[in-house]
This record gives sequence, structure tokens and C-alpha cells, in this order.
Amino acid sequence: MNGKQEKTMEAYCVKCKAKQEMADAKEIKMKNGRPATTGKCPKCGTKMFRIGKAK
Repeated sequence: MNGKQEKTMEAYCVKCKAKQEMADAKEIKMKNGRPATTGKCPKCGTKMFRIGKAK
């Protein structure tokens, strides 16, 4: 393996109204310092957001 691991995380897609696995998931920090994950829905392309560290 390359040593590079893609982080997969599920989040709720508001448009699809179902839990989907995020595409292009990136770990970010919110203004208050808490960790969060942001990405896109693989089906419809809507922006997804989930509070908490990526597992």
C-alpha cells in the first residue's frame, strides 16, 4: 500500500434524505475549535457536514 488512506465517513444527505458515505471527505476545525468533517454526497453532489472527528 502507498501509506495513503482515504477516510470514509457517513453523514446524512438532506437532499437524498438518507445516510450516504461522503466523497472527498476533509477534516476541518470549526470556529469554536471543535473537529468536523465536510465532503460531498456521491449521488447528488450536495455538500455534507458532520461534527466530530473522522473515524
